[in-house]
Amino acid sequence: MTDRRSFLKQLGVGALGLSVLPALACSGRTGGNSAKDKEAGASLFFDISLAEWSLHKTLFDGKLDNLDFPRTAAETFGIHAVEYVNQFFKDKANDQAYLADLNQRAKDHGVTNVLIMIDGEGPLGSTDDAERTLAVENHYKWVEAAKILGCHAIRVNAAGNGTPDEVKSAAIDGLGRLSEFASQHDISVIVENHGGVSSHGDWLSAVLQGVNKPNCGSLPDFGNFYEYDRYQGVKDLMPFAKGVSAKSHVFDAEGNETAIDYRRMMQIVKDAGYTGYVGIEYEGSELSEEEGIKATKRLLERVGAELS
Repeated sequence: MTDRRSFLKQLGVGALGLSVLPALACSGRTGGNSAKDKEAGASLFFDISLAEWSLHKTLFDGKLDNLDFPRTAAETFGIHAVEYVNQFFKDKANDQAYLADLNQRAKDHGVTNVLIMIDGEGPLGSTDDAERTLAVENHYKWVEAAKILGCHAIRVNAAGNGTPDEVKSAAIDGLGRLSEFASQHDISVIVENHGGVSSHGDWLSAVLQGVNKPNCGSLPDFGNFYEYDRYQGVKDLMPFAKGVSAKSHVFDAEGNETAIDYRRMMQIVKDAGYTGYVGIEYEGSELSEEEGIKATKRLLERVGAELS
């Protein structure tokens, strides 16, 4: 099973005992916060979802199964929208019975299936035509799985070997062809700044401009900018955003993320007119996964209330 940090390194230009809803359907946002969230007093300009990667240690340790992720999101965290990671059901993309079971479990707990994050299916920006075509086709099954689950999108990566310009041209082709297929299923293809040249906001925004398809957009991640200003990167990508990833690692005594100014980030998100899902993706180690998720949720709710 691929470790996500290791996976990030591969994307360079040269590339708890936790207890764990949808079926409501997925779009970037479909009408405000859930009824349960509103009952809790939430009134935000965005909806909160939970990225499955926030629980990757628990999942890899076998303490949580992918099928129970929707229940955990709802019962443990009071979050009623989820973002799956294909690593945790890698061999189930074509398993109709499994997907039906997962969908029913989400529905039973009032959880919306938002998207599936896809890794390990090949470089969509490969400069080798055959390799790129294989990568595009490898993603088809996940488009179809996302449709079955009622998701609005799959999250993909723009990776490849070559110069930035070479990978850009290849990624425009690969993403364009995948988006054409996904459009037939009413699914969006959204690209995360996920290491290598894709973590340069200007480069990725240029790729998306080149694809120029309504169902191909971005998933700005607050944390995945390494040699590029994170705030500028999010500004670059928000015009294309069909999702937002609220990355978190360490919190101070006041509950603020120590490396990311969440108020500044969420102001950028709001200024772009975005009202969709903001997915919690806790990757820290000082807090447990459960406590880290809860801390991130509190921070989003506090900042969101200030800005809403």
